[in-house]
Amino acid sequence: MFIVLLKFSDNKSNASQFMKGHKEWIERGFDDGVFLLAGSLQPNLGGGIVAANTSLSDLQSRVNTDPFVVEKVVKTEILEIAASRADTRLNFLLD
Repeated sequence: MFIVLLKFSDNKSNASQFMKGHKEWIERGFDDGVFLLAGSLQPNLGGGIVAANTSLSDLQSRVNTDPFVVEKVVKTEILEIAASRADTRLNFLLD
């Protein structure tokens, strides 16, 4: 499982130009079964995504196609979590 951090860069002011493509990119991630949760980092720092059902290299490739990443609106960080325990409602996340 992965946490993807998309933190605004100095080009944050360009976000509105690429928002439509960014939202379509997020939708594809959900449609492909890779993204489990997406939302904003508060206060107005960027966004975060929980991803699964993918490899680190495939996720990195996917993230690199986000218009926000391509246009340097955000800087990315991907954290990999080797989950070993979860609330029973989230057991599907355990390997």
